[in-house]
Amino acid sequence: MSAQRQELIDRVRADGAFDVLVVGGGINGLGVYRELALQGLKVLLVERNDFCSGCSAAPSRMIHGGLRYLENGEFDLVKESLEERDALLRNAPHMVHPLPTTIPITTLFSGLFNAAKTFLGGKSKPSARGALPIRIGLTLYDLVTRRRRLLPRHSFRSARATFAQWPALLPSLKYSATYYDAWISHPERLGLELVLDTTAASLASVALNYAELSSGPQGFHVTDRETGAVLSVKAKAVVNATGAWLDEAINQLAAPDPQRKPLVGGTKGSHLILGNAALRDALGGHMIYFENSDGRVCIVFPYLGNVLAGSTDLRVDKPERTRCEPDERDYILNSLGLIFPGIPLSEADILYSYSGIRPLPVSDQDFTGRISRGHFTQRLAGTESGQPPQFCMVGGKWTTFRAFAEQAADQVLAELGHARRLGTHNLPIGGGAGFPTSGGTLAGSLQAEFNLDAARAAHLAGTYGTRARTFLRFAAGRSDDTPLADGVAVTGAEIVWLLQGEHVLHLSDLVLRRTALAITGGISGALIEAIGAIMARERGWSAARTGRECEALRHELATYHGVSAETLDQRSLRRTKECV
Repeated sequence: MSAQRQELIDRVRADGAFDVLVVGGGINGLGVYRELALQGLKVLLVERNDFCSGCSAAPSRMIHGGLRYLENGEFDLVKESLEERDALLRNAPHMVHPLPTTIPITTLFSGLFNAAKTFLGGKSKPSARGALPIRIGLTLYDLVTRRRRLLPRHSFRSARATFAQWPALLPSLKYSATYYDAWISHPERLGLELVLDTTAASLASVALNYAELSSGPQGFHVTDRETGAVLSVKAKAVVNATGAWLDEAINQLAAPDPQRKPLVGGTKGSHLILGNAALRDALGGHMIYFENSDGRVCIVFPYLGNVLAGSTDLRVDKPERTRCEPDERDYILNSLGLIFPGIPLSEADILYSYSGIRPLPVSDQDFTGRISRGHFTQRLAGTESGQPPQFCMVGGKWTTFRAFAEQAADQVLAELGHARRLGTHNLPIGGGAGFPTSGGTLAGSLQAEFNLDAARAAHLAGTYGTRARTFLRFAAGRSDDTPLADGVAVTGAEIVWLLQGEHVLHLSDLVLRRTALAITGGISGALIEAIGAIMARERGWSAARTGRECEALRHELATYHGVSAETLDQRSLRRTKECV
């Protein structure tokens, strides 16, 4: 067990009296944990797996206002989303970046009546949207941000101007429109930075991954899943932020109620990471936002040197860990073939796939794209036996996590009679603190200060933001210029630093969430062994424990991310040949 983990366990064991328990360490849970702790409350967050390892690890990696929500008449959600998008551009500029987004358009008026019907409360499936309804929507989008505009207004192009910039787009288009949203490079790391920021600001609060909360007659018990140790804790309120598992968690933490109706009805979204240079170059730095033949909105954009494409939107009856199935893979690849018909694409281009369940409010909409991405908090009363009230966070999306957390926190603060001390709308996150806004770049500053080459400085700035300086001071004298493998940006010193300070318990935490090695296609069999050896040395693992960790990661990659053992071994062999 790391010293960091042992300290947290010891603190809970020494004093298990908390103001609030937060159950669930996805982005909503981490957001409300930060909100409450910054107000001076003593908060315990419990996550049964790793932080941001569920739905929060499987977003489209867009930070956006939700253009299509206008068609549903959700103006408040769009306004909130755009405000939060802009806040993230300011507060986390090391991870959240502007994303020019282009819509290919094949008709002039199509979809206008359908959009109006939906706006007025209809449940119809959308038809292809033409230039006129798209222009109306983009004009409204611009109006929402007119007062504090951070990004350019939308623009329209003729077919000729469009093909001059994107010659590989479908030949039948007649117009295109470009507007701006944003994308996030490392969403799991942003969630982790919320934990680190909160720890620095509130020494009384604790966030535990790989731990489970259960209730009993005498209060609550936290079980450390690593050691089996059971800790008794008490609280005045509980926040249920378990996402797709919310209804299950309610029944575990609240008194049984056969009349209670489900609050969450999820849909499954799958995405692909493609290593196709022709497609990446054809995008020209833009996201292409388009409609598939079934009316589902699809996306494709450059992502960390490769291409991200998605997504599906399938109803699920029971929350469980999911993966991109063959029919979903084919759906996404076929959609790309419609929009870029001249670019060959195949299963062989897939470097990585991922899938998650969107924890949406229960809805009777026939078309899943019509289900609201809004959010609300449902309070469940406490009991006469002393069980505290439970605040259930229903719905939400990555972009609006801060606003949702703020709203949920305010309800808890009102319950406890505790005044808010601090707002977070303009509060930097992690490596976004002190980020340069003018007069040069962070990468340039790191390069000059620490005598780095340009590529190394860019990697550190883009991964850790201004926290890169803390790492570089740690790495001094540790041969940080030695990468783990040829073509891999991460070094051994980075792995040690992450192990010591970022709540890493398993090899999968490092490869899947603390670094981008897996999602960028950089992970290989040899690299798994190399990182496993570093972790074994730092944690004192036996050869048997190290072998189990390596095998568990290989199994997870093959089962849930489409990266087979054969693929891992082929990557190792390819790198060996490249080094010869």
